[in-house]
Amino acid sequence: MPKEHPLAIDEKYMALACKLARRGEGKTSPNPMVGAVVIKAGRIIGTGYHKKSGAPHAEIAAFRNAESSLKGATLYVNLEPCAHYGKTPPCVDSIIAEKIRRVVIGAKDPNPLVKGKSIRLLKRQGVEVTCGVLEDRCRRLNEAFYTSMETGKPLVTLKAATSLDGKIACYTGRSKWISCAASREMGHRYRSLVDAILVGIGTVLKDDPQLTVRGIAGAKNPMRIIMDSRLRIPLTAKILRPEAPTLVVTTPAAPPEKVVQLEKKGVSVKIFKPNKKGRIPFSPLLRYLSRSERHHLMIEGGAGIYVSAFEEGIVDKCLFFIAPLLLGGRSAPMLLGGQGVKTPQQGYGFTDFTVSKSGCDLVLIGYLNGKGKVG
Repeated sequence: MPKEHPLAIDEKYMALACKLARRGEGKTSPNPMVGAVVIKAGRIIGTGYHKKSGAPHAEIAAFRNAESSLKGATLYVNLEPCAHYGKTPPCVDSIIAEKIRRVVIGAKDPNPLVKGKSIRLLKRQGVEVTCGVLEDRCRRLNEAFYTSMETGKPLVTLKAATSLDGKIACYTGRSKWISCAASREMGHRYRSLVDAILVGIGTVLKDDPQLTVRGIAGAKNPMRIIMDSRLRIPLTAKILRPEAPTLVVTTPAAPPEKVVQLEKKGVSVKIFKPNKKGRIPFSPLLRYLSRSERHHLMIEGGAGIYVSAFEEGIVDKCLFFIAPLLLGGRSAPMLLGGQGVKTPQQGYGFTDFTVSKSGCDLVLIGYLNGKGKVG
C-alpha cells in the first residue's frame, strides 16, 4: 500500500480539527471555535475542542484527554494557539512545556494580541511549525471572528423570508407566516449562532416580536437591537422583556424621559447622530458592537432596514428563505424596495452561494460580491 503524502496527512488531521471545533458552534463567542488533534507514532492519542467561553482551550482539552506522553507528538489546531492571558493561561506555554515536537496550524490568529506571536515563540523554542493547512476552510469556520478582528466591524448577515415574487409581506402588512415551520425552526437555530439580532422599529410596532431562541435546548439568546430614531417603542413591547440583553439605538431627537424609562427596565440606549436622510447610520453601531466583542450581527428586517443596509454597503452575507408563494400587490413590501438600480449590471451580486431545501421552502445562503459581480 502506497504511503500517504505528508500534505494529505496534514489535511486529514486538520479536517478533523475543524470538525471538532464545530462542536462548539454557538457557545464559544466571543472566542473563536477551535479543535485540536494530537498525533504520535502515526495514531491519534488525544483530541479536544473549545466548549465555551471561559472553558479550557482546545489544545489544553486535547492534552488532558491524551492517552500517553505528549513528548515528541504533533499537534493539529485550526487556529494559532493563544500567547496571552485571558480567561485562561497562554496555550503556547503548555505546548512548550509538554515538549510537543511539531505544531500544524490552519490559520494565524487575527487578534492583535496573538497574530503570529505564538508561531515565533514556538520556533524560538525549537518547535517545528507548519501554518496554512486548509487555511480557507479554517478562516471560513471562524468568519465572524476574522471579520471583526480585521475590519473593526462584525460580520453582517441579512436574513429574510420572501415569496417567489420577492415580497416580505402582503399588501395588508401581514407576514405570518411566509416561511414554513421547518424554516422558522432553522431561523431560530441561526439566531443561536450570532451575537446580536437587529430590527427596525417598524417591525416591532407591527409584529411585537420577542426575537429569542425558542425550542432549542441549551441555545443562548443573542442581544436584541432596535433601530428607533424617535424612540417610538412601547414600554410594553415583548422585545423589552429580560430574556435577553436589549439595545435600543436612537438619535438626539429621542425624548429624554423615554430614555430614562427604558434604562430603568434594564434596556441599554445608544444615541447616534442621524445621517442626511434622517436615518441612524450603521457604521458607528457596528464599531460599537465589534469593540463589545459581538462579532456576528444578523439583520432581520424590516424593508427600510434592508434598503439602508444594502445602500450603506454593510451586508456581508445573506440568508434567504424563499417560499413557493406568489403574493402580488404593487404596495406589498419587497425584500429590497426603494428606487432600485437602473441596470442589471448595477445589481447586488452574490458568490459562494448554496441552495438547499427546508420543508417546502428554498434556502439560499450567499456572500455579497459587490455590485454587478456574480460568481
